[in-house]
Amino acid sequence: MYFDKVVNTYRNEVGAVIISHDKKQYLVSVKLQFKCTNTIAECETCIFGLKSALELKIRKMDVYDDSMLIIY
Repeated sequence: MYFDKVVNTYRNEVGAVIISHDKKQYLVSVKLQFKCTNTIAECETCIFGLKSALELKIRKMDVYDDSMLIIY
């Protein structure tokens, strides 16, 4: 799973791409309905992606992001 966020004065949006072993891509995104910092948005994005993976019945996956704080 790869994930990222957009946080600025106009919008707070998060999204993830889940790629299966057979290279199918599942794109998921959501607009957050609250103001937040970049760190909180990054955490929300990870949680959102993990919940989406569970809904897809995925039990094991690799997770990638540009934030070492979130990944570790």
